[in-house]
Amino acid sequence: MKAWYLLYCKPRGEARAVHNLTLQNIESYLPTIGEEKKVKGQVSIKRIPLFPGYLFIHFDPLVTSVSRIHSTRGVGKIIGCNELMTAIDDSIIHSIRMREHKLLSELLSENELSSKYQTTSDDVELHQGDLIRFNEGPFVDLEGIFDEKSGDKRCHVLFDIMGQKKRVSVPRSSIQPV
Repeated sequence: MKAWYLLYCKPRGEARAVHNLTLQNIESYLPTIGEEKKVKGQVSIKRIPLFPGYLFIHFDPLVTSVSRIHSTRGVGKIIGCNELMTAIDDSIIHSIRMREHKLLSELLSENELSSKYQTTSDDVELHQGDLIRFNEGPFVDLEGIFDEKSGDKRCHVLFDIMGQKKRVSVPRSSIQPV
């Protein structure tokens, strides 16, 4: 039966994996997040992977060989691919897609209104190990652990994804201390 599975890609190989899986008629989904970049005074929005190094694939392991997917260029391995593969519920994928779309729409409208009147929640100083909660974006209402600042407007946060602690770079304005 067709289901969604989490796929680990080779370093910076997400786009290559998506392309090669598409050529094999295997549905894939690479969640992205918009990131503002300022180059020569011009603000543009660049799409970057939400989960760097990971993407979701939708296939039936009884129809499509797992070894065929593992041998695809850009692909590392399917996460949880032991004797019984760990499928991801369709509602999770749907939720990520909806939040991704909403976040991109908000970012585009925010960027159109004015990029010089942005407010951030940098009022409270966070330290490594502090418990945080996401107040916006695709992880809204999830909790994590603050790891470190990454530039003026971003930071690194640790949180559980499928039972493993993963480090994700997010806008500083999307988190708040618990």
